[in-house]
Amino acid sequence: MTQDYPEEVLITRLQERDTTALTLLYDKYSASLYGVILRIVKDELVAEEAMQDCFVKIWSSFAFYDKDKGRLFTWLVTIARHVAIDKLRSHAYRQSRLNQSLDSVLTVNLRETHPYRPEFIGVKELVATLTSDQKKVIDLVYFEGYSHAEAAKALAIPLGTVKTRVRYALQLLRKLMVEPDVLAA
Repeated sequence: MTQDYPEEVLITRLQERDTTALTLLYDKYSASLYGVILRIVKDELVAEEAMQDCFVKIWSSFAFYDKDKGRLFTWLVTIARHVAIDKLRSHAYRQSRLNQSLDSVLTVNLRETHPYRPEFIGVKELVATLTSDQKKVIDLVYFEGYSHAEAAKALAIPLGTVKTRVRYALQLLRKLMVEPDVLAA
């Protein structure tokens, strides 16, 4: 049974390179991070590999975490997302997808395979406040792992438009996360 440390204590212990704290961090956040990764890569084996890469990256770059710039969970999700996207864009991954059977390519129903559900952390409600155009680009770029250029091509709109919509959507989401009462108004 692991102890539940306050986040500040966990952060301090991780910055001191305490490996026990890494285990605690894994126990606390691995399910959510795995869900983020699996939603992007859509393959359990690739997600497990990316999950390992994610925690290696978290451990090796924890010195760069700054609690004044954002919550720990947000920083962890950002790393998980970047690792998953890097995995999708890797040459080895693209090559491995060329000759697979149909069974291994079928998409996974995330709600049946893993407990991560964005609505539990409020993301679903926050994204629901965006305009339809903003939701489309956020879904493609953040939940499907598209690059901005790929999203522009998929939506048949200019790259600058995609970047603008993403920027405005993220600004609104940040504001809503800092001032949750804005939703009620």
